[in-house]
Amino acid sequence: MMMLRYTLACLLIFSFGLTSSSARQAPYSLRISCGARHNVKTPPTYVLWYKDIAYTGGVPANATPPSYITPPLKTLRYFPISEGPNNCYNIVRVPKGHYSVRIFFGIVDQPNFDKEPLFDISIEGTQIYSLKSGWSSHDDQVFAEARVFLMGGTSTICFHSTGHGDPAILSIEILQVDDQAYNFGQGWGEGVILRTATRLTCGTGKPRFDEDYSADRWGGDRFWNPMRSFGEGADSPRSTENTIKKASVSPNFYPEGLYQSALVSTDDQPDLTYSIDVEPNRNYSVWMHFAEIDATVTAEGKRVFDVVINGDTFFEDVDVIKMSGGRYTALVLNATVAVSGRTLTVVFQPKGGGHAIINAIELFEIITAEFKTLRDEVSALQKMRKALGLPSRFGWNGDPCVPTQHPWSGVDCQLDKNTSIWVIDGLDLDNQGLKGFLPNDISKLKHLQSINLSQNSIHGGIPASLGSITKLEVLDLSYNSFNGSIPETIGELTSLRILNLNGNSLSGKVPAAVGGMLLHRVRFNFTDNAGLCGIPGLPACGAHLSSGAKIGIAFGVSIAFLLLVLCALIWWKRRQNILRAQHIAARGAPYAKKRTNVSHDIQMTRHGHNNNHGQARTAVENGPSLLS
Repeated sequence: MMMLRYTLACLLIFSFGLTSSSARQAPYSLRISCGARHNVKTPPTYVLWYKDIAYTGGVPANATPPSYITPPLKTLRYFPISEGPNNCYNIVRVPKGHYSVRIFFGIVDQPNFDKEPLFDISIEGTQIYSLKSGWSSHDDQVFAEARVFLMGGTSTICFHSTGHGDPAILSIEILQVDDQAYNFGQGWGEGVILRTATRLTCGTGKPRFDEDYSADRWGGDRFWNPMRSFGEGADSPRSTENTIKKASVSPNFYPEGLYQSALVSTDDQPDLTYSIDVEPNRNYSVWMHFAEIDATVTAEGKRVFDVVINGDTFFEDVDVIKMSGGRYTALVLNATVAVSGRTLTVVFQPKGGGHAIINAIELFEIITAEFKTLRDEVSALQKMRKALGLPSRFGWNGDPCVPTQHPWSGVDCQLDKNTSIWVIDGLDLDNQGLKGFLPNDISKLKHLQSINLSQNSIHGGIPASLGSITKLEVLDLSYNSFNGSIPETIGELTSLRILNLNGNSLSGKVPAAVGGMLLHRVRFNFTDNAGLCGIPGLPACGAHLSSGAKIGIAFGVSIAFLLLVLCALIWWKRRQNILRAQHIAARGAPYAKKRTNVSHDIQMTRHGHNNNHGQARTAVENGPSLLS
């Protein structure tokens, strides 16, 4: 009996009590107008939409709304494939809790743009939806919506290109709902996402949001697509203005107006049948809403029917008045259905010649949330992206491993079943035009088994921290511009099988521990490094000096050079002084010669006078005269 597989929402009503949310604080809400440069308010409720600057990349543009239910916003943001296949909105400071996340799609208002781009959408690393051809012609397909727990203080919403136009996003809404909202019983919890497949309000032709019903904000402003009829002659509408009891109560806070219209089967077609196309091999949660608003049904037992889903009876002898507690009283039934085909069909089968009734239907796809990648490794990859100058076409945004349909290009992932966390076990970025350097943060990728960065233009030294990646089996850094010596820590990689360092500018002696890997059958290639030496196949090394000795020699040479320069400077200054003195002496030479001639004449005169007196001597000969 399938009766055991359902949940009576009316029981939830009593378990949570008939309390209103009026005593609670207002739920968190964030509405983003994509591509907007300023915050805007839109009629008729004049709700506030925030500009999206600093949340993401992409290109802002004018928007063409695909549907009249689309928010009346004038801009959008699209993501060219040149910016990579994965583009995300990263929203911070989101309080922990349960949320309704809704994304409206847009069409770029420019010529030569795809009028109906097709792409995938993920929330917190879990893919929730893939746009299908023709989405712009169906009101309930111009947006994607999911109920998800956000427990990390952030919200990451990503758009993944599939080669059919550039993703274009009109708006994003993050609206808090009750933590127990849409609890379908066994299997429900933080690891489950409910994607809205459809939401119908029956017996009316007016599409409405919860806001249009003036519903409680804790309901999440749901959109209700009108269903005037399930088929020609299959049913007839009912409506009322009477107050509906037990409608807007915790945890789902349905709007009262939802129960004021309904469809009732006819004598010609007593069964009410609704069918919808779904994804195969999925689980779905079906929520059915009832209220006896037909004036002809006034007591228990007057309307009794079964609920059959895909051929299985889930509810027998449904008596809305009896189960809800009276007329004009809300009743909600919920069932979880495993669907193997592509159609889900709900049939309301009356008993005893009566008619069935239905007020509204909700259908959710049950999605198991993906496990996430180890946070430290995500951070390390982001730092590598900057250090290596990774081109934007790689689209390293969001989570590198999930959704599993869209992992990062050049990154290999593995799920650690013991911790239920994804880890990075391979980097394959050969021949990608990388021109940066390899940062020490690569050592935080402790689960790497293979690194291939060959045929790029990576410069700088090989990080010694590589030696701490103990699981590394393949290290290919060939044909880059690495310089300096090979770190001795490379010899600590005991799992290494292949080591390619050829085609670089490495120098110095190959560390003994690395050379000894030959004995452990490690295949390596060190050729085309003019400065390497010390192992077979490379030039022999001279006297090997330690790093300290090399520094000492360099320091001594520097001091000797400085002394040589100082001596040369002193010699030059001395030479300049000598030349300057000679120059001054040369300038005074004529005057000195004149004085010499005068002295000679005086001496000649005195000599002639002595000859005349016979016994006279010069003053020099006689000494100074003494005066009495």
